Formats: sequence, C-alpha cells, structure tokens
Amino acid sequence: MEEKQKELLELIKSKKVKVGVVGLGYVGLPLAIEFAKQGILTYGFDVDTNKIEKLSSGINYIQDIDDDIVEQVVAEEKLIVSSDFSNIAECDGVFICVPTPFTPSKDPDISYIVNASEEISKFLRKNQIIILKSTTFPGTTEEYVKPILEKSNLAAGIDFYLAFSPERIDPGNKTWKTDNTPVVVGGLNSISTELAAAFHNIVVKHIKQVSTPKIAEMEKLLENIFRSVNIALVNEMAQLCDRLGINIWEVVDAASTKPFGFMPFYPGPGIGGHCILIDPYYLAWKAREFDFVTNFIQLSAEINEDMPFYVESMVIKEIAKQEVALKNAKILILGMAFKKDVDDLRHSPALKVAELLTKNNISQIDYYDPYIPSIFLNGQKVHSLTEINSKLLKQYDVCVITTDHSAFDYEVIANNSKVIVDTRNACKNIKQRDNIVLLGEGK
Repeated sequence: MEEKQKELLELIKSKKVKVGVVGLGYVGLPLAIEFAKQGILTYGFDVDTNKIEKLSSGINYIQDIDDDIVEQVVAEEKLIVSSDFSNIAECDGVFICVPTPFTPSKDPDISYIVNASEEISKFLRKNQIIILKSTTFPGTTEEYVKPILEKSNLAAGIDFYLAFSPERIDPGNKTWKTDNTPVVVGGLNSISTELAAAFHNIVVKHIKQVSTPKIAEMEKLLENIFRSVNIALVNEMAQLCDRLGINIWEVVDAASTKPFGFMPFYPGPGIGGHCILIDPYYLAWKAREFDFVTNFIQLSAEINEDMPFYVESMVIKEIAKQEVALKNAKILILGMAFKKDVDDLRHSPALKVAELLTKNNISQIDYYDPYIPSIFLNGQKVHSLTEINSKLLKQYDVCVITTDHSAFDYEVIANNSKVIVDTRNACKNIKQRDNIVLLGEGK
C-alpha cells in the first residue's frame, strides 16, 4: 500500500474524512444522515431543488428517518446540501445514490448515473474514492462510470479509487435499516475494495468484500430476481388454485411448517417499488449483449406484471354479479402504496389496477390511503377519501384491498362493504367472510 493510500485509510478509520452523497432520495439521504450522526461533515447533492430547499430548512421527507435527527444534523451543519456540485472537491469519499429506472421499452436508463459521474469528474481530485450504490447491470461501474471519471485525467485505481456497493434499503422495515444491514463491496482493485469497505465501516458493522464491481453488481440483481421469481411462482399458483378450488394461502401456510428447503412467498396484485420490478429487465438487457436470453427470469417478470389484469378481472366479475351496470358501478380501492405501511408509490400495482379499471368507463373509482394523499392517472386527479367509515363503505359496489396497511380497520371494512376483493389476505381474521373474495382462495 502506498503512502497516500495509507493516509486516506487512516483518515477514514479516525473519522476525519469528509463525505459526499449524490442523490438524496430513499437511499442517499439515510446514508448521508448516518455519516452526519457520526459527526462527519457530509455534503449532500441533488438536482431536485425542492429537496434541497426542504433539507436546508431541516425538513425531512423520507418516512424511515426521524424528523428530529434531520433537523439536528442540518442545524449543527454536519449535513450541508446543495445542487451545486463544487463541494465534491472537498470530499474524501463520494457515494452515488441516484435512480436507475427503465425506458418505456424496458431498457435500462442509467442517465442519472452518467450525469452524476459527469458532475463528479469536473471536481475529482487525487486520493478520493467514488462508490456507486445505484442498482444497475454488471459492468456499469467499469464500463460507464470509470471512463467518465477518467475525463479528469486521473487514473482509476491509481489516482482515485472506485467501487460498487449495492443499496439494501427496505422501505418501512423497522428492524433492518442503513446502519445495521450488512453491505457488499467490490472495488476496481484491492485498494479500492479496502477503502470502500473502510468508508462503509464508519456507519455499518458487517461488510462483505468481493473481488470485482461486477460481482457486487450481479449480487444485487440476484437478490431481487430471487424474490421476483418466487413471487411469480406463487402468483401463478394462486391463479391455478382459483381454478382448482384450493386455497393457496392455506397451502403456503402448510408448506411453511417444513423446517428446511422451503421459504414462504405470498401472492398479491403485482409487485412494486424500484428494484424487484425493474431488475429482471436490467439483467435481460445485459444478457442480450452476450447472445443469451433470460427466458425464465423474463417469464417471471411477465407473470408478476400480469397480476393487476387478473385483479381487474376479479373486480369486473364481482360487479357482474350485482344489479348494477358496469358504467354505473362505484369502486373503492384501499391502499395505493406499493407495500404496507409506507408512503412509497413507485411502480405500485395498485396504480395499474386503478388504471385498468378506469379504462372500463366505470362511473366512480375512489381510493383511500392514509400514506398517499393524492395521485394522478392520465393527468387526471383520482378522488381520494380522507377517511373511511361504515356510511361511506356502504356506498361502493366493490372495495378492493390492494395494500394491507395496518391502519385499516378490517372489521369495519368487512362489516360494511357489499363485496371485498382482497388481494393481500388482509381479512384473514374476519370470521364472517360471505362478502369477501380472496385472491387465490379457490372460490
């Protein structure tokens, strides 16, 4: 190890470094807060001026972060935020935590990574380490980020250091958070890996070092595709069980008694959030470069994306059983967030269900979600209830439970709804079930 590398490593271990975080969303802001809580001067960068204005005033916008902590680190000037990237030059380590969506044709969109790398390259200096955390396809760090950063006329792995370390944020998880979830780190060379691990070690105890950025990039895709495939399996089983007259929820519950070789997954209206929906397509795109087709993985993604259509058909069928024309039907969607007890709307299957039902020219489609105050479909604002009660519930022909928030009173919902289409088994503890149609129940 060279002397300059020893100096940086010592700075990291003594917590005398300055940190930069590019992208202050659900990954970047919690990470920046963890460093700031350690008393480390942390610079946050984001092109969204609304986020910068809020944070500069000590206002938090991420559900999983304590409002008081955000206010404190900003007031103590341990977290300094800006849309001006010039303070990158002050940082010893910079984390890239920007979105990685896909295009309408489901090809990867790494423009945020490219733009962030371009900005960093303008202010890059010797003996800095850059760590990409955005979920992406194998090769992004070395084939895209590295050459952009080297526009600075500095050599990666020699003048500055480069690594990939995938984010592992689970919105709404009260147990596993940024500071206690193990992280994986893969550097361009051994010193890059060591420095990236040391930087993470300031705020995270358990670090798994791997040999290359590509290993770390592929590891992240494996994590999420594992979930995608198994969710698709149980979603397809749920549809089959509906035809066979078998309750999939009871099947999974029974299978879960096996102490080895089985992990329970549950059906639902589809998948949402950022990673699980998108990652199969990132890998499929990369695989085509090597004349490889990820048939199994893509099929699983397609099954999951078909689930909102299946839920739509369940709702239409229940309306058809009533003495009301489809165009005059009134539907209430309960839950818009992509998972329970979070305010995250990204790629929520509930949105797709609402969109599909809207195309049936149904007269009234309302929703209630205490975490999501407003949504727009096709440029039109969807009517949102501020509360639900027995009187309101009785007005709807079908209530659709798409997100099983803990805040919902399922007794009140069950006792006052004409028909409930339950896609989450949220009403499992309700004894009187004559008006409940459960996804995968076999009825």
